Amino acid sequence: MTHARGPLFIAAAATAGLLLSACGSETTGSATPATDTTTATSSSTKETSASKEAPAVPAGGDITAPGTKLKVGARAVIPFASGDKNGTIAVTLTAIEAGAKEDLAKFGDKAKNVTPFYLRVKVENLGGTDLSYTSVSLRGLGTDGKGTGVIISGDTPKCDSTSAPKTFAAAGETYETCVLTAAPDGSKVAAGEYNRGDGYTKSPVIWES
Repeated sequence: MTHARGPLFIAAAATAGLLLSACGSETTGSATPATDTTTATSSSTKETSASKEAPAVPAGGDITAPGTKLKVGARAVIPFASGDKNGTIAVTLTAIEAGAKEDLAKFGDKAKNVTPFYLRVKVENLGGTDLSYTSVSLRGLGTDGKGTGVIISGDTPKCDSTSAPKTFAAAGETYETCVLTAAPDGSKVAAGEYNRGDGYTKSPVIWES
């Protein structure tokens, strides 16, 4: 399994919009206003708005329309493009779990008012095209259906963000990953959204708990 391990960072409106980066045991910080936009990522592999045509929908079902709302545990069938690779995948948000504040210890005091949440995700290759080493990310939403005001990326001891393995190049291949998200203390992440490409940027697919 290939692990997507870019620098960890967090920007939280609840902590005066401080941005910090962590590598090993060293951390540095600079003031950056948090914005309620799509989840930031430090990975060098970024999904692009697919201008290429995805293969015909395979036997996995019809494409899930932008703006669709699902329950946690339901599967969405999505056209997918990343770099020069494109295909059709099934994405399932299998669980939303609250983490322990201690899981953010490497962020230091800058994360003392933030609670981590983990989006557990299963991804399946439906189209049978080579999607090895690509990655899929979701964004956490609060109980009001909006962003939590906290932007966070990276791994914790309980949430390992992974990209697709080399074998993710045939129909039926699957892998699981975890997306780290967070909310100010006293709030929670109650939903997750997929908001990348092919109309989903403006009208995400949303899984609600």
